[in-house]
Amino acid sequence: MRYYIIAGEASGDLHGSNLIKELQLLDARSNFRCWGGDKMQATGATLVKHYRDLAFMGFVEVLKNLKTIFRNLSFCKEDITAYKPDALILIDYPGFNLRIAEWAKQQGHKVIFYISPQVWAWKENRVKLIKRCVDKMLVILPFEKAFYEKWNYEVEYVGHPLVKVIDDFKNKFKVDSLEFSAKPSTLNTKLIAVLPGSRKQEILTKLPIMLEVSKSFPDHHFVVAKAPGIEDSFYNELLSSYTNVTAVVNQTYDLLSEAKAALVTSGTATLETALFNVPEVICYKGSSISYQIAKRLIKIKYICLVNLIMDKEVVKELIQDELTVTNVTKELTDILHNSAKQQQLKEDYAALKHLLSQGGNASANAANSIHHFLS
Repeated sequence: MRYYIIAGEASGDLHGSNLIKELQLLDARSNFRCWGGDKMQATGATLVKHYRDLAFMGFVEVLKNLKTIFRNLSFCKEDITAYKPDALILIDYPGFNLRIAEWAKQQGHKVIFYISPQVWAWKENRVKLIKRCVDKMLVILPFEKAFYEKWNYEVEYVGHPLVKVIDDFKNKFKVDSLEFSAKPSTLNTKLIAVLPGSRKQEILTKLPIMLEVSKSFPDHHFVVAKAPGIEDSFYNELLSSYTNVTAVVNQTYDLLSEAKAALVTSGTATLETALFNVPEVICYKGSSISYQIAKRLIKIKYICLVNLIMDKEVVKELIQDELTVTNVTKELTDILHNSAKQQQLKEDYAALKHLLSQGGNASANAANSIHHFLS
């Protein structure tokens, strides 16, 4: 089998790489060409485009980069045509992937979506396009199956792939494995993980606020998880004036294994942090124009996956104007010292993991489903 896989973000690269490994177990002669990142490339897949060259966040940012996006779409179509895959596997990344799905269906390609676009949050009408263009939809969030049923569209829930990824990591983790890029003379073991995102524009918006909070916690050590592919000089300029702040790269899970609490931007990282049982504060801020547009279009109660899945505020969300040094300091103090809050988080995190584990090994389930569908 020849597979063409498109992922536009770091999380898609992770889930795509694990899917490829499972498909290789089912068919050792399978061939993969992909848009993704280092993890997918490490499986032996031919990497066409890296996600760091694709990710544009927010309405304004997308508008500014329309020429690049349309160039990428044209190139992608040409590359798929030349490769002649047996199936196209699209991983989230809806703005790009749904356009490719529509075109691919017209060309007679089999289209599989692994990890549904968040159409339940906004642009619900996209379900009509999905029904028309996607031959098989594999979902990883428990409530998505019921959502699609409302539209009379059958999807398959395979479980969430992060559960196994993190369980496997915990089983192999060694306590002394964390290495700091600028190790202080006396390393305090009370670590606060800082996960500011993977794109420069979002890091510049949120990280300075997160770093200022460190001044109120001199007995804690704040460790920033750097995004792979972003140069050290970018971070050094932001971190240089803080005495109890250092950074790691490609060691986010090591960091979360030791952290007492975390400051996390929205996205998959919020779920990863919860699955490591780390109390967290959600820190989100976008450009004012993008935020105002999103506020009018998005219909969900929460932006954090943890809260969305549990359908309640498990972790505090500080969004836009609420994201201030004072507010973050207050919430971080609460999750570090409020024992009742810590106990409630522990119970909610356990319930969350139980929900996400019901499907079993998501990557293997997805691979088996795809293999069976194409046989």
